[in-house]
Amino acid sequence: MNLKKSRSVGASSPLNGLGKQDAESRKKRKMAEITQALSMTPVDVGALRRMAISEGGLLTDEIRCKVWPRLLNVPVGSILEELDKVERENNKDYNQVLLDVQRSLRRFPPGMPDEQREGLQEELIDIILRVLQKNPQLHYYQGYHDIVVTFLLVLGERLATALVEKLSTHHLRDFMDPTMDNTKHILNYLMPIIERVNPEVYDFMQQAEVGTIFALSWLITWFGHVLSDFRHVVRLYDFFLACHPLMPIYFAAVIVLYREEEVLDCECDMAMLHHLLSQIPQDLPYETLISRAGDLFVQFPPSELAKEAAQQRSQQTAASTFKDFELASAQQRPDSVLRQRRKEQQQQAPVEAQRGTMAVVQPTARRFVRLAVMGLTVALGAAALAVVNSALEWAPKFDLLFP
Repeated sequence: MNLKKSRSVGASSPLNGLGKQDAESRKKRKMAEITQALSMTPVDVGALRRMAISEGGLLTDEIRCKVWPRLLNVPVGSILEELDKVERENNKDYNQVLLDVQRSLRRFPPGMPDEQREGLQEELIDIILRVLQKNPQLHYYQGYHDIVVTFLLVLGERLATALVEKLSTHHLRDFMDPTMDNTKHILNYLMPIIERVNPEVYDFMQQAEVGTIFALSWLITWFGHVLSDFRHVVRLYDFFLACHPLMPIYFAAVIVLYREEEVLDCECDMAMLHHLLSQIPQDLPYETLISRAGDLFVQFPPSELAKEAAQQRSQQTAASTFKDFELASAQQRPDSVLRQRRKEQQQQAPVEAQRGTMAVVQPTARRFVRLAVMGLTVALGAAALAVVNSALEWAPKFDLLFP
């Protein structure tokens, strides 16, 4: 099967090529389910996680404004109307933040009037400095602004400030340490995942001594820096916000595995392979890869990979302390959603095989079946039940604001 041809499957369609009428019907049904989950007392955060993970994600920025705060357990009603004043003078991070923001033109919608964009860039600077000013234990890193600008464009300055602060003190905390030790530790999860799924690709990469630095910008920006289509960025943010903080590294592994033929056809040379892997194709089949990343998380959870990835005490990373992330309901656990989804897929495997759908593969020498075999469907609506129950087993200790 031609890899380029197989890549086109589902790459541009948010609902994987379903008929327009059926897609619209599914969208309306999903929006109704999200509205129902938000209207419950207490809010059904578990259902919202499933919706964020499932095919198509949260659909619109209007919905994201309502759901993202729930996924991060940020009570919107408690956010102050007046934002803290930002001190730019004598701020140790200001000059670097200013330079990074000035270089971020491509992160804003094409055709946006200069005056509007410049106003948003000023807000972007303020959000970053405000979070750092309030949390002196956090250290700015280049690439942080790529995450913050996504929240700004979706939520606006006031709501983005609150969510970015929560994200920075939990999911992103390891990237904001004084050194890159914890960031490198998280990158060390990449190769064990690849080894378990496709030993041939793993051996080739090891022989080329390519390392994992090619995935650094993917990880620390949640792919915001490397994807040109904003729709794809926010779709991934839906997924990551509903999942374990290590999910971006699983998604990175899935991208590498998806490009198996390109990798193995490349010259076994560090520079050549690094260059190839650093360039992410823009036509990735995101829904299919999201589904696959969830499958791999269930098959090879972080606890199984920790010994191989460990370069320091595991309790030093946010991922290891995510067990404390206790949201109100046991239904919110993303890993149980993934496990249930995997069980359902295994039960349906004979039927799905006839449809050309990817079933969860067992860890054998050629375990990663190419995208052509993964097929046209990633019916995450029912399938999503398998990422959501890991949220409570690994989640940051948030105040239980949703009783």
